[in-house]
Amino acid sequence: MEEGMEENIIYVQDEEGEEIALYVLEETKFAGVNYLLVTDASEEEDGECYVLKDGSSQSDQEAVYTFVEDDAELENMFQIFSELIDDTNTELTF
Repeated sequence: MEEGMEENIIYVQDEEGEEIALYVLEETKFAGVNYLLVTDASEEEDGECYVLKDGSSQSDQEAVYTFVEDDAELENMFQIFSELIDDTNTELTF
């Protein structure tokens, strides 16, 4: 994240149905679908990165994000996000 930028936080449910807070690092649209690159740690800490996909329909009032689990889709999106955040001090490792 850029310095001084207000942290964007999104709340999603994990596999156990518990609500967790994730920090949004970047967002993009690919093939008509919105994706978010998120982490479970604030910008001062190292954390795990995840890719979320907007699975909502047009009738939904708010976006409904789910974790991307397909390995090919996940690898493709990590490559795209790596290019998008190349000029920041954020480092992605796969």
